[in-house]
Amino acid sequence: MSTITGMDIPTAIPAGITITVPLMSDAVSLPALYRLLTFLSPAFPIGAFTYSHGLEQVIDRGGVTDAGDLQAWLEDILRFGAGRSDAILMKETFQAARRGDGETVQELRELALALQPSKERHLESSAQGTAFLQAVTRSWMPASDTPASGLLAGVAATDAGDNREPWPYPVVLGLVCAAHDLPEAAALTSFLHAFTANLISVAVRVVPLGQSDGQKVLAALEPVIAGVAEEVAACGLDDLGTSTFLADIASMAHETQYSRLFRS
Repeated sequence: MSTITGMDIPTAIPAGITITVPLMSDAVSLPALYRLLTFLSPAFPIGAFTYSHGLEQVIDRGGVTDAGDLQAWLEDILRFGAGRSDAILMKETFQAARRGDGETVQELRELALALQPSKERHLESSAQGTAFLQAVTRSWMPASDTPASGLLAGVAATDAGDNREPWPYPVVLGLVCAAHDLPEAAALTSFLHAFTANLISVAVRVVPLGQSDGQKVLAALEPVIAGVAEEVAACGLDDLGTSTFLADIASMAHETQYSRLFRS
């Protein structure tokens, strides 16, 4: 079956042709693009490169040995695992922050921490999220006066000194994106892209894969990321849940792995 993509759709569509219209999003201004590129950059100081989401254990046991294995593993994580569930948590936080609903933001913080399936996954989310909050409050506090920016300022004040509390990464990312008035769809896609690219980097170093193979996997997962972002936009908290049991077990087994390069 053939596929036509793009907006130049012919007036007469031949039989057997599937029309795929690209997912539309709010326009992304240059300042918003700049902030998304900054916040989701591998250079942003949250230590993302030190976490493998259990992938190091899977590679060590021979579960991922080439680009095809990696693509299949990551597609499951995105569709049925933490990729999807974290994106839902991020979106729900984003919307609550825009409403100025601090109580819901705090509830989402507690929920996201409670949902972690292992000690190392809890560390992965809470350490990155707490580091992200600290980096933002020291360098990237928004100048605008909105309900979301007010919530972020309140969290920053509470987080100072000895009162620091752990913040799960997708929740604090949703709060910061709302405080900077970034488009929701673009923020979700950027988050899923950064999450995927970081795990590909793990495989490039540990399998090892070549850089070209890593980029081929990232390119192949583009429609998966777009599909998950579109699905998440229509999801709520009742849709939270994962079914990636092998990934969860891998994160538990990694805690006692003899030789480790990564913290998870």
